[in-house]
Amino acid sequence: MSTVEVVTEKVNDGRTGDVTQIQYTQSQMVGHGSFGVVFQTTILPTNEIAAIKRVLQDRRFKNRELQIMKLVHHRNIVDLKYYFYTNNDKQELYLNLILEFVPETLYKASHYYVLKRLSMPALEVKLYTYQMFRALNYIHSQGICHRDIKPQNLLINPQTNELKLCDFGSAKILNPNEPNVSYICSRYYRAPELIFGATNYTTKIDVWSAGCVMAELILGQPLFPGESGIDQLVEIIKVLGTPTRDQIKNMNPNYMEHKFPQIKPIPLSKIFKKMLADCIGFLSRVLQYSPLDRISCIQALVDPYFDELRNPQTKLPNYRKLFSQQYHGNNSSTADGSSSISNGGSGMNNATYQIYASQPDIKELPELFDFDDRELSVEPSLNEHLVPLFAYERLLLRSGRKDLADFVPLSPEELIVTLE
Repeated sequence: MSTVEVVTEKVNDGRTGDVTQIQYTQSQMVGHGSFGVVFQTTILPTNEIAAIKRVLQDRRFKNRELQIMKLVHHRNIVDLKYYFYTNNDKQELYLNLILEFVPETLYKASHYYVLKRLSMPALEVKLYTYQMFRALNYIHSQGICHRDIKPQNLLINPQTNELKLCDFGSAKILNPNEPNVSYICSRYYRAPELIFGATNYTTKIDVWSAGCVMAELILGQPLFPGESGIDQLVEIIKVLGTPTRDQIKNMNPNYMEHKFPQIKPIPLSKIFKKMLADCIGFLSRVLQYSPLDRISCIQALVDPYFDELRNPQTKLPNYRKLFSQQYHGNNSSTADGSSSISNGGSGMNNATYQIYASQPDIKELPELFDFDDRELSVEPSLNEHLVPLFAYERLLLRSGRKDLADFVPLSPEELIVTLE
């Protein structure tokens, strides 16, 4: 029987930076890309599973991903536990980020349904979309733009349905007085202002990307599958129609070429045929050409589309077990589903739901409403709708307040973070 090699390493704590010593098992590689490699390991003696992201580090500069990850601590963001540096045989320096391990990507979760020729159930789409916008609302409140939102950078725990945002390798604190590179973000999820070459963009580029992710969960494939940068704009125009001069000006005031074929928009209801009006309306508010017209993340969180999640009676069936046990009948009846609270938004008929409801496998939703002071400070006038009544007392108890009316929001200066 082979023994597991144990590595002892001096590391820095992910929150305090304090030096400590840990032990972990020799890692196995679970992912790789242009950024570097990711390993899975076990921290001893707690036996906690973790991920180690290893990236080549330029000795001349500080690592922006590390700087940002030390600042973000949120339920829906992968937690940085420790970090340390190593050298290889060529004396190249590597940064090692020891991260919370989350077993699955949202891309894989979506692909699970695609392989079964099903669409992800409406309630599951809603739940993941809400948590995605909550993570973005948190980092945007700090002035941080992720700049690479895509299903592969959203991790989920299939047991709890909790979602966590990861990979801050492209993230940046945006300064309105500093230009940024426009060639950023994976193509299918790239906001139109980036395609138009904008360099003074805002965190609204993440909102567009999040809308594209949501659309992909519903459709089972990308909404705008462009084959090149220009073709990406063509795909967007096919759906949203030709942008107006004002919309182009709002995307990039310096863009001078306005000669586009006049294409009429396709109603989203024709693309998302089985989705209800609240879902269509929400997507239409997210997928706007002009960043000024695109809703913010905090506005997204209080949108009526998410009211189902604010109902304490909403429960989440174990859809994977449901479909694997073939309770679903034919594919068309379960495809996108309704948002009916009585059947969890799964789209199954009442008889089928009653069979499944008798099983012990109907889960509570993950925690969605444990907002911290930063989240409550983004737009305080919306807090009354942001926090549902059933979560109100729990939030007050955690914060030590008697009433949210006593809450004093953080100032804009207190919200925005700066790097070392």
